[in-house]
Amino acid sequence: MNRMKINRRQFVTGLGLGGAMLGLGLGSNNVFSAPKHGLQTTLRGSNFNLSIAQQLVNFTGKLRTATTVNDSLPGPILRFKEGENITINVANKLAESSSIHWHGLILDSKMDGVPGISFDGIAPQSSFTYQFKAKQSGTYWYHSHSGYQEQTGVYGAIIIDPIAPEPFEYDREYVIMLSDWSDENPDDIYAKLKKRSDYYNFSERTTSTLLKEIQRDGVKKTWSARKMWNQMRMSETDISDVSGYTYTFLMNGETPNEGWKGLFKKGEKVRLRFINGSAMTFFDIRIPGLKMTVVAADGQNIEKVSVDEFRIGVAETYDVIVEPSDNIAYSVFAQAIDRTGYARGTLTPDLALEAPVPPFDPMPILSFQDMGMGDMSGMAMGDMKMGDMSMDGMSMGNMDHSKMAGMGSMSKTMQPSITHAKTEYGPHVDARASNPQYRLDDPGVGLRNNGRRVLTYADIKNITKTQDRRDPSREIDLHLTGNMSRYMWSINGVKYSDAEPIALKYGERVRINLVNDTMMNHPMHLHGMWSELETGDNNYLPRKHTIVVQPGAKISYQVTADAMGSWAYHCHLIYHMGGMFREVKVS
Repeated sequence: MNRMKINRRQFVTGLGLGGAMLGLGLGSNNVFSAPKHGLQTTLRGSNFNLSIAQQLVNFTGKLRTATTVNDSLPGPILRFKEGENITINVANKLAESSSIHWHGLILDSKMDGVPGISFDGIAPQSSFTYQFKAKQSGTYWYHSHSGYQEQTGVYGAIIIDPIAPEPFEYDREYVIMLSDWSDENPDDIYAKLKKRSDYYNFSERTTSTLLKEIQRDGVKKTWSARKMWNQMRMSETDISDVSGYTYTFLMNGETPNEGWKGLFKKGEKVRLRFINGSAMTFFDIRIPGLKMTVVAADGQNIEKVSVDEFRIGVAETYDVIVEPSDNIAYSVFAQAIDRTGYARGTLTPDLALEAPVPPFDPMPILSFQDMGMGDMSGMAMGDMKMGDMSMDGMSMGNMDHSKMAGMGSMSKTMQPSITHAKTEYGPHVDARASNPQYRLDDPGVGLRNNGRRVLTYADIKNITKTQDRRDPSREIDLHLTGNMSRYMWSINGVKYSDAEPIALKYGERVRINLVNDTMMNHPMHLHGMWSELETGDNNYLPRKHTIVVQPGAKISYQVTADAMGSWAYHCHLIYHMGGMFREVKVS
C-alpha cells in the first residue's frame, strides 16, 4: 500500500506520528530508534538543514510507511534565539510535493509554508530555503501542510530562546510532544468517516446504560432525553471523530506500552513544554501528586496559574513548571478527550522507577450547552417542546424560552436567539446553535466538576500589556458548521472551495466572533497574525495562535492586520480542514 497517495487539496495537513519504534530507512540499511528518555535530537543555531523522506516504522507490531524529518520521529527539535535571522533548507526526497509550516511564528507570508496560498510547495526531489527573523520567543512547532504528511510523521518542536530573562525560574526542561498514529492509510480513515461519521465511535449508548439512566433519572426523563437525541439524529457520546480504536497515542514518539521518561532531582523546578502535534486528538493532562504552574500559552508568557489538569487542543502549546518534592516517580498522564486511549510518560529520579498509570475518567457525555442550547440543567426534559425542535439539529427557534427564566447559571452574554446566514440553511449544515454562550470559564465536556482544578481560558492573562488597544473598527461573524451524517465541514455553511477570501485592510483592528454550531471542539488557527482572546481585560489580552471553540459555544478575539499577503485560516483537525478553511488576504 502506498501511504503517500494524495487525493485531496495540497494544502491540507496530515497525520501525527512519533518515534518510539524501530525504523528502517527505505532504500537504506540504516536502522534507527527514536531518542529515549527525553534525549531527543536538538539542532541549535541559525542555519538548519532538514530532509523529508519515507521511513518504515513499527508502533503496533506491523511495519508501516511513514514520513520523517532527518530520519527522526518526531522530527528534531529546532532551537534558536529571538532576534536572529534564521535559514532553514528543506530537501524533499519524496515522490510528491511537500512543505513545512512554522506554526505560530510571525514571519513573511512567502515563508509561511502553505502550498496554494503562500507558495507552490516543495517539488519532489527538490529543496526550498526558508528565511525569516525570529520575532518572538517561546514554545512552537512545525509540520507539513501537504496532504496527510503531518499525520504520517512530518512534525517537530521549535524552541525560541528569549533575549530578555524569563519571568520565572527552572532547573531543567523537557519538550513533550503529543500525537496520534494509525496503521491505517489516512485516505482510508477519511473514506470511512465519509461513509459513516461514527465509524470509530464504540461508546454509543446500550441497553445496560439505558437501565442505569432509568435508575438514576427515572423513566420519563430518560425517555425524553433519548427521544430528543434520536429526533436530532445525534449522539451525546460523539466526542471524537477518530478514536483509540485505530489510534495509538504517543508521547515524544513513545507508545503507552513503553512510555517516555524524564529525569529530575528532588527539589528541582522542571519546565515541561507541552505541544499537541496530533491530527485529531484533544488530550487532558495531569501529573498525579504534582501541581502544575502554567507559565505560557502558545509560546506567550502568562500570569502564573496553578492547576491540577489542563486540556490541550490540537496545535496548542502550554508550558508548565512542576516541583517534585519526593524521590518518587510521577506519571505524566495524557488521556484522550473521548477516554479511548492515552499517551503517557514518567518523571523520575531514577530510570529504573516507573509511576503507575492512573485510571481513565468516566466517558464524557455531551450536555445541553454543548448543543448550543444554553445551560438548561434546571429544566426537565419533559418541559421541552419536542415537536417544535427543528429536525436539522440544534435549531430551537420555537422552543419555550420562558422555561429558562431566572436560571442564575446563565451567562450575561447569552442571547435567546442568534442570527444565522442564509448559507447555513441547506444540505451542508445539519445543526445550528440557537443559544450559544461565551464559556471561557468552562473546562469543557468531561472535565466539569471532576474535583480537580482545571485550567480554563478565563485563567489566561498575558504577562505584558496588549500592544494595540484600539477598539476594533468592525466585526466579522463566522459560524463553524457541518453535516455530521455526511461528514461535511464548512464555515457559514460554505466549504472552502466555494468561499471567497476574508479581506482585511492592512493596519486595521478587527474583532472575529466565532460561533460553533456543531457538537465538536474546533481548534481554529489563523496564520501570520496573533489572535488576542477577549477574556474580560482588554489591557492584558492573551495572544494565541490557536483558539479552541467549544461545542455550541461562541468566542471572540481581536486581530491587528499587520501582516501583508495571503494567509491560511482553518480548523486544525485534519479531516475537517478541507472544508472548514478560509484564505485571509491582507492588503
